[in-house]
Amino acid sequence: MLSLRPARLLLGSLLIATPLLGAPAIAADTPRQLSVQAEATLAVVPDRATLSARLWERTPAVSREEESGGDPEALREARERLEARAAELIDTLESAGFEGDAISAGSLAVQPEHLAGSRGEDGEREPLVRTRLERPFQVKLDDLERLPLLLDALTEAGVNALDGVSYDLADRDAATDEAMVKALERARHKAELMAETLGIALGPVASVSETRSPAFQPRMMAMSADARESTRAEYRPGTIDIEAGVSVNWEIE
Repeated sequence: MLSLRPARLLLGSLLIATPLLGAPAIAADTPRQLSVQAEATLAVVPDRATLSARLWERTPAVSREEESGGDPEALREARERLEARAAELIDTLESAGFEGDAISAGSLAVQPEHLAGSRGEDGEREPLVRTRLERPFQVKLDDLERLPLLLDALTEAGVNALDGVSYDLADRDAATDEAMVKALERARHKAELMAETLGIALGPVASVSETRSPAFQPRMMAMSADARESTRAEYRPGTIDIEAGVSVNWEIE
């Protein structure tokens, strides 16, 4: 009787060998590419600023037991004083040439403040409490040369605190676009340098993606005690860094 086993073995060998015959063709179709990653930093000078300040008034300090029921009259008087000072502040700024739409007043904040009173006969300090009513203000500037004038106006209005200056850009999109262009130019420079060194020719771009999306963050600068008191203080906004990153693949000809 004729055995079919050798034929089956031969057929199996052909089936296994068939994919191997096509392997060189697949490798030949795989494109050769040069991959480059690049980052760039753009230093920009701010052209806009926002100065933050606060006004507050307090009620008289009383013992905790007395304050438990609250003192509506003391609160009303403190609020009236605060609102009068706020109106005076806005008038002072407008008289100094700052437009009303550049001035914003925040919501009224009310919070208790706990103090240590004088010592009693037993040597213990009596706990006291008072209420603080506070309103924040922000003034926007499109001309940084007027920042000292703004500080003088706020000082004249008797603000209780100058919290600092936040520097910004009028056109953020233009700055972030420029940072991205610099990153792409850096990537092309690196690719051309590598290609020249290796003796290869760059083809068209196969793919490109962001590795770091450029973003602009306003920079906050605290006010020093000297700056608050001196009308001759100099203000240097410095620069803000915007970083961008890309990954680009070129085909190799």
